[in-house]
Amino acid sequence: MKADPVMGPIRKLFIPFIAAALALLVLLKLGFWQLDRLAWKESLIVQVEEGVSKAPVGAPGPSNWQGLAEADDYRHVSVTGAFLQGAVFYYNALSDPAGPFGGPGVMTYAPFETVDGWVVLVNRGFLPQDLESARREPALVLPQGRMELTGLLRLSEKPNWTTPETDPSDNIWFARDTQAMGEVLGIAPDVLAPYSIDLDAGFTPQGGLPQAGETIVRFKNDHLGYALTWFGLAATLVGVFLTYAAGVIWPRGRQAD
Repeated sequence: MKADPVMGPIRKLFIPFIAAALALLVLLKLGFWQLDRLAWKESLIVQVEEGVSKAPVGAPGPSNWQGLAEADDYRHVSVTGAFLQGAVFYYNALSDPAGPFGGPGVMTYAPFETVDGWVVLVNRGFLPQDLESARREPALVLPQGRMELTGLLRLSEKPNWTTPETDPSDNIWFARDTQAMGEVLGIAPDVLAPYSIDLDAGFTPQGGLPQAGETIVRFKNDHLGYALTWFGLAATLVGVFLTYAAGVIWPRGRQAD
């Protein structure tokens, strides 16, 4: 019996077809998952932008620290207590400042002990780079006594392999790592909040520095790009498989019977 010139090659495609189909399902699932993440992230951004202007709520205490999530970032909070001595600095560059000072500089952080006994690092505001000592030293003098502060909650962040090392000589940090900052300031980790508070602009001292209210509200949102990448790989896989299948079924140079 003469072999079917088409069915033979098709049988050879069975295993490659199964493998390609499974890979296609995975790529499509990843693409649609990224679209779901995109919708979630856009909703989160809207929620945060609305929350920034809302009336402040009490800053989360120790019983709520474990439950903090990305949705809590930029929440408008209030806290009552007094500043402790000490300061660390977070490098930043303000390209579009809300106040008169911008460009490269640092955010100055000081520990603040709440009336409940736990401590949170407070970002008092921006100090321009190379600020003369006659203005820098008075700007670092901490307010005294009990006070109520309001500002935006900022979750701690961990440095990655691209983050420059902290310079211990001037305590300038390149990641907002509150736990590491707290260690330098001698604060016990069990009483230190896993976030900091960026003060509202109204807490800028009379001298104008540190310049408060300079929080940059920004979320990384690459989900659409990731989705397009996965869908593009899926389309490429289909194209490659069809080209391969055509070559198996109709190999070049095959003579007609």
